[in-house]
Amino acid sequence: MPDPTTESAKTLFEKIAAREIPAEFVHEDDLCFAIRDIAPQAPAHILVIPKRRIARAGETTAGDEQLLGHLVVTAGKIARDLGLTDGFRLVINSGKRAGETVPHLHVHLLGGRDLAWPPG
Repeated sequence: MPDPTTESAKTLFEKIAAREIPAEFVHEDDLCFAIRDIAPQAPAHILVIPKRRIARAGETTAGDEQLLGHLVVTAGKIARDLGLTDGFRLVINSGKRAGETVPHLHVHLLGGRDLAWPPG
């Protein structure tokens, strides 16, 4: 059995994608899925997650460009579906000092309230 502290073990998001852990899905296609965050920081807080694991944004390569673009386009579609016409924020945390808690790149879609700047 893989050590759960290593990145070779299944991430939380891989377990959710495999339906081993329940989550509230709001979108799924061949490349990604989107779920409601279990600890929302805004009235709308959705995570858009690639099915192929990329540990973090700092480890992306040119070969990831199409997938990363797909995540942003998907987040925009979900924002429109949620009626976030007056604005929303997309956030990607990369590394522990940035607040990354799962070593599997994902996009936070936040909206439904005024979002202050700078964040955090």
